[in-house]
Amino acid sequence: MAAPKSGLLELLSQHGVPEKGARVYLAACRGGAMTASELARISAVNRVEAYRFIKQLSAEGLLRATGSRPQRFEALSPDDLVDRCIHRASDRLQQLEKDRDRILAEWAEGRDEFDERDPRKFAVLEGTEAIRRFLLKRIGAADREILVSASERTLSRFVDLGLDRAFREASSRGVKVRVVAEVDSQNLVEAKHFSGFSELRHSSNPVANRAVVIDRVGSLVYVSSEDGLGRSGEEQVALWSSAPMFIRLARDYHRRMWTPATRAEARFVELENPPEAVLPVVSGKESVPFQRLKDVAKLGMRASGVREFQLHLPELIETIARQLGREIAGQIEGRTPEEVARALGLYYETHTMGHLATVRERPLTLRVTGCFACTGDSPEIGRVMCSQLLRTVLETRLGQRWEVSKPDPTKHASRGCVFTATPA
Repeated sequence: MAAPKSGLLELLSQHGVPEKGARVYLAACRGGAMTASELARISAVNRVEAYRFIKQLSAEGLLRATGSRPQRFEALSPDDLVDRCIHRASDRLQQLEKDRDRILAEWAEGRDEFDERDPRKFAVLEGTEAIRRFLLKRIGAADREILVSASERTLSRFVDLGLDRAFREASSRGVKVRVVAEVDSQNLVEAKHFSGFSELRHSSNPVANRAVVIDRVGSLVYVSSEDGLGRSGEEQVALWSSAPMFIRLARDYHRRMWTPATRAEARFVELENPPEAVLPVVSGKESVPFQRLKDVAKLGMRASGVREFQLHLPELIETIARQLGREIAGQIEGRTPEEVARALGLYYETHTMGHLATVRERPLTLRVTGCFACTGDSPEIGRVMCSQLLRTVLETRLGQRWEVSKPDPTKHASRGCVFTATPA
């Protein structure tokens, strides 16, 4: 049994499945349909990692979910796996034969373009393995500083590709490694791992541009992958350049994400010991959470003898506005304040929230008219909610802190609400 198992492990590895993921697949082959917990136990893989590999294997068609409570997973048979690999290898070979002349012609035409003395040289890297080898070489040659901007899934991919060891080795040589990433419960294990050899901070805003800057001599920016345009790791594309402007832009982006980010240790405590509970309000079932709030209030009154509680309405409105702002930011486009303002104006129109127009671009000044919320009974809406909502949209889309002025609530009937937004 050892030889077939070894052969399958090697085959899976050649097709981008990490060794732990291969163990999960083999456990499913041997044991039939099993729950995620059973697969983790039998394959001797950490439960968090096992769940991640089960998701990856399912996406690649190597595992199939059956049932619902509890959900079980059964494996693609080894026969079908081998046949699939043979078919893909045959397709790649045929494609390579077709592309042979073109590849060699492009090499002949461009072989003089990558002059080591050219400060603007660049390289387009295609495929996960090519990017991995390139990064290993560059990280291994790093002398002073490595800046990493990573999305939620990037830390896990770095571990799968062995790049974490390269960062650790660089750190042991005295290289400063700074990583800003989205840290949540899904990648908490990997984040703790990275915090052991790097300065890690958690970004509350999405890291839209994933990049690695090395010693101010070059920067690698991911252009496409499974998270973007590509359908698989082999379609991952990255751009490396040592052009000063390119490096400066990547460094500036890292700084904008790094400065407001939270220290990793504080984020770990927040995830493992949440400071607050969430009270979800679901459309059509609004009375349920407020009944819970009523029960909590009654319990407090009974325990303390207090006969009245007062809730601070502006704080409650700001909490709602931040959530609304994040949701809206995820539904609009825009990489500059002007683009975000135009997209937001269209959103207001299509969602019957009133009319939002740009009065000035420097500083960004917005006027909202016909807003459904501006009534005499709710002056806090225009003064508190709208400014916080606009601020959250700008911060979420643009990745930096903003200040948004509060309008004069006495003039909304005649002039609308005017907001001035400036970078903090």
